[in-house]
Amino acid sequence: MGPWRCLLLLPLLAPALRAQQQQFMEYVERRITLLEERISQWHDQSSRYSTELRDFKNQVLGMLEAAEKEREAMRAEAESAAVRVERLEREVDYLETQNPAPPCVEVDETLMDKQVVTAKQRKNEKYNKLTDCSDTIASVRAMKILKRFGSSSGLWTKDAAGSSEKIYVFDGTANDTVYVFPRMREFTLFSATRKAARIKLPYPWVGTGHLVYDGHLYYIRQQGPSFQVIKFNLANKTVVDSSVFPAEEQIPVFGLSPSTYIEVSADEEGLWAIYATKEDEKNMCLAKLDPASLDIEQMWDTPCPRENAEGAFVVCGALHVVYNTRLPSRARVQCVFDVSGTLAPEDASLVYFPKRYGSHASLKYSPRERQIYAWDDGYQIIYRMEMKKKMEV
Repeated sequence: MGPWRCLLLLPLLAPALRAQQQQFMEYVERRITLLEERISQWHDQSSRYSTELRDFKNQVLGMLEAAEKEREAMRAEAESAAVRVERLEREVDYLETQNPAPPCVEVDETLMDKQVVTAKQRKNEKYNKLTDCSDTIASVRAMKILKRFGSSSGLWTKDAAGSSEKIYVFDGTANDTVYVFPRMREFTLFSATRKAARIKLPYPWVGTGHLVYDGHLYYIRQQGPSFQVIKFNLANKTVVDSSVFPAEEQIPVFGLSPSTYIEVSADEEGLWAIYATKEDEKNMCLAKLDPASLDIEQMWDTPCPRENAEGAFVVCGALHVVYNTRLPSRARVQCVFDVSGTLAPEDASLVYFPKRYGSHASLKYSPRERQIYAWDDGYQIIYRMEMKKKMEV
């Protein structure tokens, strides 16, 4: 196309070019307007965020100041509590210095010898029953494992004579602190001892042969080669009486419980003591105790061997000895000795306990509930007993 033709087309194309230019400028203006609106929005949002951030910072600073004030107040309260505790400890120490020590009963050797002679004179005599109880154990009706508490050896029980629902727990074979739970529910539900009261005894116990009876704790204390029965009032936390057990050269009463030298037991007839001496080291001995004075009223040599015995209890005047093996197996009542002579040995039931974890560390018969509180390798178990009438010889 020649130049002259281009010159002829310019007047025709000029309006179109101006229109495109105008559209382009309008497009650019719209884009700039959008950018300005976005910049304005960003500025507004940035300003709002800055304001919110400043308010949040002020709020956090206020909370930190309040927390610091609360910390200072708590520190002041803790210091005040520490001062009060220290003052209370001083007052307790003062009271302990003012109160007399628990009575240590002097042993009258002449009186003790007289008691031993009297008891030996009545040794192996037929027992005159105090009650009309004529029941004996037929079988273990039910078994309930409550929980696992404490060490492998211990004792738990209720008051064998009173109506209290308190649970008394003796953890271990050598200790001086008794845990007291208000009811079975608190003992069962809580694994810790925070729900338990603590009773600190004046002397540590030995073994697991202790007993709670009519508001008193009867527990065993070792003094060198001899053993002492301590009667402790649970209400006023004092020693009421104590007596050296009148048996010489005592040995562990149960072959599978080497820490227990005296087992204090309760039944419908009252208090009993199960023990063993070197004089007849193969079999156990039984004694009737006076719960008021701790005197030995009568003594018996029993035919029940110590070997493989893990525990024993008395029911209606009849000694029941539970045997096991050194390997865990089913425990069983294999020897029964009735001091009144109303139960022939061949008529006694061979009572089996269900298979458990190991060997019983303690077995406490409750005459008012007709059940046994057992401690087995740290597990607390209740055995409910089925009873039957004795067949007289």
